[in-house]
Amino acid sequence: MSQTVDIRELNERIESKSSFVNMITVGMDQVIVGQKHLVESLLIGLLSDGHILLEGVPGLAKTLAIKTLASLIDAKYSRIQFTPDLLPADVVGTMIYSQKHEEFQVKQGPVFANFVLADEINRAPAKVQSALLEAMQERQVTISEHTYKLPKPFLVMATQNPIEQEGTYPLPEAQVDRFMLKVIINYPKKEEEKLIIRQNIGAKAPDLKPVLTKQEILDAREVVREVYLDEKIERYIVDIVFATRFPQEFGLPNLSSMISFGASPRASINLALAARSYAFIKRRGYVIPEDIRAVCHDVMRHRIGLSYEAEANNLTPEEVVSEILNKVEVP
Repeated sequence: MSQTVDIRELNERIESKSSFVNMITVGMDQVIVGQKHLVESLLIGLLSDGHILLEGVPGLAKTLAIKTLASLIDAKYSRIQFTPDLLPADVVGTMIYSQKHEEFQVKQGPVFANFVLADEINRAPAKVQSALLEAMQERQVTISEHTYKLPKPFLVMATQNPIEQEGTYPLPEAQVDRFMLKVIINYPKKEEEKLIIRQNIGAKAPDLKPVLTKQEILDAREVVREVYLDEKIERYIVDIVFATRFPQEFGLPNLSSMISFGASPRASINLALAARSYAFIKRRGYVIPEDIRAVCHDVMRHRIGLSYEAEANNLTPEEVVSEILNKVEVP
């Protein structure tokens, strides 16, 4: 009975703390046509304190979506355009000599912001990628033997183009794993594309005002971490992740030769966090199996290594995740 009272009280707190979700969605809809899943994924990353990797062909509003979200939040935003000649110092900053003060002073790089757009992250060399990815993991950077904390909240949203691979530096698996979500952006539907044409020809761009403060984000994150996760749901998460490592134990012997390595414990942590954020967005104080299924593909697709046999059979990580979800018993 006490649990029922707790859930009711938590639901009320979520109701009061989640009012911005609708305002963000309305603001995004003024600029981004369709792409409901993309907007939800950005909100999940924001609430979970998890970085996001967006993948899609050029022209699908990846960059525009991130810029629009940043404009709706009263926080510092910066964009880093990744190119082959970019240096780590261009990302994190460097020491410069001040003639006025006759000493070296720190010139902070664009990574010192609340929201960092890493555009076409696979265009820069590995040393530049690792400079950003270290900042993502540690929430701090080192410049000339001194360590500097990054501001809170700190969220990296990176984009990459999957079709043009010449002159790119693909992210290593270990570094991709640091992104909480990998979201695949698909083409819009016919009706949505008509709206895109109308919206972009002659129409004046909407003047968006911030509807959310940094402190409100941090407060909402505290509530998200209190969203109730039942032991049955925890077991469901663990079963899904273990099915990527030992598929034969879950009645999926056909996947054993298709998976070269399964998801790490980071997948379990991020599945739980993303599901809690999804429940928060739906104004619910507890996680249900549908929440896990809703976020599972985005959390898992970049954490499963496929074998050469899987590639020869044109099997995708999405299909592997779908097969696992269809087989693992739902509580």
